[in-house]
Amino acid sequence: MTRKVLSTTMTQAAALAATALFAQSALAADIPETELTVVGGLSNLTAYKDVEKPFWTEKIPELSDDKISVSIKGFNDMGLKGPEVLRLIGEGVIPFGSATMSYFASDNPINEAIDLAGLAPDIETARKVTDAFEPVYKDFYEDKNVKVLGFSTYAAQVLFCNAQVEELDDIKGKKVRTSSRTQAEFVEALGGSSVTIPFPEVVPALQNKVVDCAITGSMSGYSAKWYEVGTHLYALPVNWNQQIHAVNMDYWNDLDPAVQDLIESNVQTMYDDIWDQAERETQEGYDCNTGADSCDQDVKGDMKLVEPTDEDKETLKKLTADIVIPKWASRCSDECVEDFNDTIGDVLGIKAEK
Repeated sequence: MTRKVLSTTMTQAAALAATALFAQSALAADIPETELTVVGGLSNLTAYKDVEKPFWTEKIPELSDDKISVSIKGFNDMGLKGPEVLRLIGEGVIPFGSATMSYFASDNPINEAIDLAGLAPDIETARKVTDAFEPVYKDFYEDKNVKVLGFSTYAAQVLFCNAQVEELDDIKGKKVRTSSRTQAEFVEALGGSSVTIPFPEVVPALQNKVVDCAITGSMSGYSAKWYEVGTHLYALPVNWNQQIHAVNMDYWNDLDPAVQDLIESNVQTMYDDIWDQAERETQEGYDCNTGADSCDQDVKGDMKLVEPTDEDKETLKKLTADIVIPKWASRCSDECVEDFNDTIGDVLGIKAEK
């Protein structure tokens, strides 16, 4: 690149940055003093601590010249379990809120659509699937007085086992702790038995062979010290536990348009940051549970990392298409299945049939 071209490019970049800054400053100037209340995700997880909380309590006030102040607590710190969050948003009890989509599976099977077991074997696919179905969720929840702002995710949900598991077929005959209906159907399709156990009780359950395996986020398992009672970590994402971020529609409509604009023009950066963090944490979980040199944590596990074979990936794909998706479609409405086929189905080249 010549000096003249480089100078011109730098000048244009500086002009664009100045324009963006001016626009942001102009927007901030129109913002009235506003106090927001947010119910965030699980407060003990890094998605909340490192991204969600700082976005609301630091970035939003900064962008608004401190005209917007935000109070935020994780739903668990408020005595909530999670499955009631969207209902409370619709009722106006919670203004802004976020929670895991799988929590709402029993409310309506449509909430499982983006995170069916085996649907997204990597984070790129998980993001494509989520983005494709987001407009459907926005329409669906608008009728429930909920405005969907966007989606993020946790790290890959994978198998921790206190038993030799070298391939998917080894799940046959084993007892596996699952945390959602679609995980349970996946395990049962492999010939395993699904067991429901609260997260804090998984370590003794693995240790005492109440279960042979358990599914959770790769880094969540590390933080809970599952590496102390597990021997094999199977690095094939079963699902991802995407998070929905939403706001009560009446509450939103009462906000000043300048406040709405500032939030909508910046909130996507929060979701992007959480997606990026989830990708890093997936690998970090693999590394730290197995004692890899790349793990920078003080304590390292010594589990065996089992990489999925191409055959296992094909098995996963086939089970999802032949068993997991049809089971889900049978309990979802015709419109729900049609929406799935028109969005996720087009992205993945699959079709759900009731």
